[in-house]
Parts: sequence; C-alpha cells; structure tokens
Amino acid sequence: MTSKVLRQAVAYLRTSSAANVGADKDSERRQGEAVEAFARSNGYEIIESYYDAAVSGADAVTARPGFSAMLERLLSNGVRTILVETASRFARDLIVQETGYEMLKSRGIELIAVDSPDSFVGNTPTANLIRQVLGAVSEFEKAMLVEKLKGARERKRRETGKKVGGRRNYTEILGGLEMIALAKKLHRYPVNGHQRTLADIAKALAGAGYLSSAGTQYTPTAISRMLAARVGERRTTQKIVAKSSSSTLKPIATELKNDAETADPLMRTPLGSRW
Repeated sequence: MTSKVLRQAVAYLRTSSAANVGADKDSERRQGEAVEAFARSNGYEIIESYYDAAVSGADAVTARPGFSAMLERLLSNGVRTILVETASRFARDLIVQETGYEMLKSRGIELIAVDSPDSFVGNTPTANLIRQVLGAVSEFEKAMLVEKLKGARERKRRETGKKVGGRRNYTEILGGLEMIALAKKLHRYPVNGHQRTLADIAKALAGAGYLSSAGTQYTPTAISRMLAARVGERRTTQKIVAKSSSSTLKPIATELKNDAETADPLMRTPLGSRW
C-alpha cells in the first residue's frame, strides 16, 4: 500500500499591530493553527513558516522582511505554494493585494487563503471580480476601524487633556530622537558615491541596536516616516538613553566622518560642515 505524497508549502503569517505581538497574544497562534488544519485536510506539508510581526497589510509585500525572506527561499528550493489564513493576512490594500498576487503568479507561485481556497486560484473574470471586491471590502473595513479608534482617542483626549493610545511617534519613544538623527545622517551621507536605500538604513540602525517594538528590523516604510519626522517642533525635551553601546555606534560614526572628509570642499559651510 503506497502512502499519499504530500505537496510541500510554506505558511505566511502577519500581524499588523505591535500590541498583538507576543507570547501572550493569539494572532500568530490562531493563524498558524488555521493553516496547519487546512494543510492536514488537503494533503499539504508545511516545510517552513514566515512571520511578519507589526507589519501593516498596506505595506508592499516586497518591503516586508518576512515575506521577502520567504520569496527568496521559494525561488531557490522549488516550493511553489504559500498558505495564508485569509486574503487580508496577505494584504489589506487592494492595489497591494493585486500587484502582489500578479508578482507571485508571474513566478509560478500559488497563493491559497485557507478560509476561501478559491480566492486566488480561479483566474476567470468572475473569480477576479470576487477577489477584488473582497479586497476592497477588507480595505474599507480597516479604514473604518482606524477612523473609529481615532474618534474614540480624540474624545478621550478632550475629556482628559492627555494623549490616549494610538501609534506613538518615533520622537516619543525612548531614544527616538537619537535614532531619527542617525537615520537622517545615514540617508544624507552617500557610501562609495551611492545614497543608501531605506533597507540599508534599516539594517544599519539594527546594527546600532535600534529595533522595532517587535524586536525586528524596521521596515522601509518606517524608515521613510523617520526621515520625514520634524523633530525640531517638539515642545518638550527628553533625556535620551542610548540603546546601544558606544562601541556599536563607533563604526557608523567613523563611516560618516570618512564620507564627510572626502566630500567636495565647495559643499561645505564656513564651519566645515556639510549640514
């Protein structure tokens, strides 16, 4: 008697809010259990799982650390199936969903939402319409939830006179001002004549000890928010406690100094600074 050959697949999990990340939260566990149950019932073997913690469903899939690592692995090991709990775990933005889906399809990779297996499989006009409508509904529900939470926070703020909840600005976290300053320096100074990418800056910050609340490297989207932060408008000051030792920051500081010393003298101010 021959045993049934299982089809290999990988699992992709994603949690939007850092508040839902951690051993005491059920988001990752719930998604994993749903995917595992589907795999057992439908003849799949999950060989690896990839998780993006505290990553928005509106972020481009290729800008997510976990998804990027999964895609690289898929293209090298021959596995061509991704299982997700729902289509919204893949993306909550219709454009991100469709462009991400088309990118996977062009590489021969199958995406299956286990709560509705035909969401990404059918390629008929009707299937495409249903998928796009469901994606638009998911995007609308997310926008409505954000608006409701914002309204509730505003009401509480008016009642108490204090800021309540919401995503904290990077200037408000411990060491945030120093982290933003370093990110802007890394962005401003080129390396070997080339400007650093957002991913390069995120990697350099991680090397200096600056990680997200989930303990992972910041996404390119987060880095762009740091670069856009207007720290000069803060009304209060805070004591900054470095998140890393001086020995960790020294290589980056030395690199910035060397870049500045080789800069065109005409670009310097009378004080010898390029700033």
